[in-house]
Amino acid sequence: MPVYSPEPIQYKARRDAGASQSPESMARRRLLGAGAGLAAGVLLGPAWAAAATAGERRLKFLNLHTGERLAAVYHADGARIETECRAIDRVLRDFRTGDVARIDRDLLDVLYLLQQKVDTPGEFHVISGYRSPKTNEKLRAAGRGVVKGSLHTQARAIDIRLPGCALTDLRKAALALERGGVGYYPKSDFIHIDTGRVRYW
Repeated sequence: MPVYSPEPIQYKARRDAGASQSPESMARRRLLGAGAGLAAGVLLGPAWAAAATAGERRLKFLNLHTGERLAAVYHADGARIETECRAIDRVLRDFRTGDVARIDRDLLDVLYLLQQKVDTPGEFHVISGYRSPKTNEKLRAAGRGVVKGSLHTQARAIDIRLPGCALTDLRKAALALERGGVGYYPKSDFIHIDTGRVRYW
């Protein structure tokens, strides 16, 4: 049962990565990023190309269990901003144990693409992000419908809803991306996405 905080903690990740870099190194990073974006467009199609070359990639989260909010620009100028990625890692931690893991950065890109596809701004409501192996086994033993070796335990999966977007539309958009697994849980009002092989249930 989610615990809702009456006064959610507000997090704003700092965008300070690269602040001390020289103009030459910043220019080189932008050039390399542009090349990477072009390559991504050729290999993965126009939707990915648009995301890969975007000036900024922003994600917002509300962790329904802790009440924590985060707005993060996790990618800019062709490169990920690790300070902001680490802030996301913390918000998506195992809330039962407090364990923090490095969330698969490709999963962040999938979330970004998904939000662009449904054209619905706002916060992703997070039901489950990282899940420690200990928590996973405890839930599995209790018959809570989790699988052994879940990609949640590898920080490669997330269970979400997006207010303002019908769950059916969110699922269709996730399936259309073909970027990993998509699970549909209408009774619990969320979808699961992961960066495993393309499949659905």
